[in-house]
Amino acid sequence: MQELLDFARGPLFRLSFIIMILGLIRIFILDVYNAIKAYKRAGDKRLAWGDAIIKTLRWIFPIRSAFTRRPIYSVVSILFHIGLILVPIFLLAHIQLWKSGIGISWWSLPNNWADMLTLMTIAGALALFLGRIGNKGARMLSRKQDYLWPLLLILPFISGYFCANTVLSPQAYQFTMLIHVLSGELILSLLPFTKIAHCVLVPLSQFIIALAWKFPAHVDDEICASLNKKGAPV
Repeated sequence: MQELLDFARGPLFRLSFIIMILGLIRIFILDVYNAIKAYKRAGDKRLAWGDAIIKTLRWIFPIRSAFTRRPIYSVVSILFHIGLILVPIFLLAHIQLWKSGIGISWWSLPNNWADMLTLMTIAGALALFLGRIGNKGARMLSRKQDYLWPLLLILPFISGYFCANTVLSPQAYQFTMLIHVLSGELILSLLPFTKIAHCVLVPLSQFIIALAWKFPAHVDDEICASLNKKGAPV
């Protein structure tokens, strides 16, 4: 078991991390390329840059919408994402692994804060999962991955919490830690191939939406000609 755990912590982790980085870079480059291509083809090249920036910031920090539209869902979602981001990056045990691997370390969360954020993330994921099941509109728009992702995302949180805060036999600890490591690496590997990749695309999303409504030059004449409406008053 220890050999398998060492393999998961070493080569397998590096492989999953490389898959994540290369996959997200690929998505980012393709989106930038398609955005530039659409801009060059557009007849009207004017873009509301200020409006797009404001909408992007509102999407990243949805404070206003949290208290106006679906306030309970929004607050739970915000708290869930806070824990989802902070715990993996600033947990002391994770930072020590980075330091032993590449010699880089940074500030870490106090243990009590890490435990609180972990439990908050687990509770938030379960609440979002049950809310999606219980909401008819959400069920109609949901795909299978929308149900599976919250459960997969909290698996390393649950297993990590048990390893850090419960007394386990050596065999049980190794097995639970193996689940923790493998589930985390599965998430990293799947990130570029699922909707979670929006974490990289957020800075571009509003600009791409704005470009999507920019038709190529002369396309309006072609549409009017195909409808036999060319020259007709609007």
